[in-house]
Amino acid sequence: MKPCILLIEDDKDMRELVSGHLQHTGFDVQSAEDGIKGQALALQYKPDLILLDLMLPNVDGLTLCQRLRRDERTASIPILMITALGATKDKVTGFNSGADDYLTKPFDLEELQVRIKALLRRTNRAPLGSTGHPEILSYGPMTLVPERFEAIWFEEPVRLTHLEFELLHCLLQRHGQTVAPSLILKEVWGYEPDDDIETIRVHVRHLRTKLEPEPRKPIFIKTVYGAGYCLELPKGEQIDQVKQLIFNKRTQT
Repeated sequence: MKPCILLIEDDKDMRELVSGHLQHTGFDVQSAEDGIKGQALALQYKPDLILLDLMLPNVDGLTLCQRLRRDERTASIPILMITALGATKDKVTGFNSGADDYLTKPFDLEELQVRIKALLRRTNRAPLGSTGHPEILSYGPMTLVPERFEAIWFEEPVRLTHLEFELLHCLLQRHGQTVAPSLILKEVWGYEPDDDIETIRVHVRHLRTKLEPEPRKPIFIKTVYGAGYCLELPKGEQIDQVKQLIFNKRTQT
C-alpha cells in the first residue's frame, strides 16, 4: 500500500505541483485548500504524513497543527510545515506548535522528498537493535519503550513525540558523553540539514520540561556550550536523592 500524504496548501499552483510530484514518486496524495477541510481529511484518512502550509484561510496552519496534536486520533501523525516564513522565531513557533520538521519556501522538490522519507522512516522505525550494535534502552531510573514512544522515568510513564523519543535515544546511547549537534541532526532527523541548530534546541527544551525537576536549571540534559549536549542520569545513591525532587515536581503539577 502506498504511503498516504495529506497536503494542506491554499496556493493552487503549489498544491498541484507538489501533489503531482509526490504522486509520480509513489505516494497517495489527498489535498485540502484550507484548514477546516484539512482537519476533516486528516480525521477521515489518517494519513502517514501531513504537509501543512502556515498561511491558510479559515484556520491558520499553527492553530491547525495544535488541534491535530491535541486530538488523540491525529496526535501521532508526523507534520512537516511548508511556509515562506523562514526566520528562526517562525521555526521555533512552528516546532512549539507540534511540527516535526519545517521547510521554507521556495524549496526544491527533491529536498521535500528527502524530508518526507526521513520523517516516514522515523515513524515506521526499524526495531531497536536491528543495526547490529547493542542498544541501550535502560539506564538508572530511565527505560525507553520504543513500541509506545515512551520513557519510564522514575517508575512513571512519560509520553514523548517521535522526535523527542529519537533525540532522547540518541543521547542515551552516548550517556555521559557530549554529542555534537551535527551528529544529532544526522541521526535523529535523518538528513543533512543546514547549520541552524534551533531545531535541536526546541526539542531539548521540550524534553527538559518533561524530565527535569527545574527545566530552566537542567541537571540531566546538559548543554555543553560550543560542543553539544550531554545526558547524565543519576545512579546508585544519587537516584534516591533525585527521586524526591521528581516526586515534588509531580505533586506540584
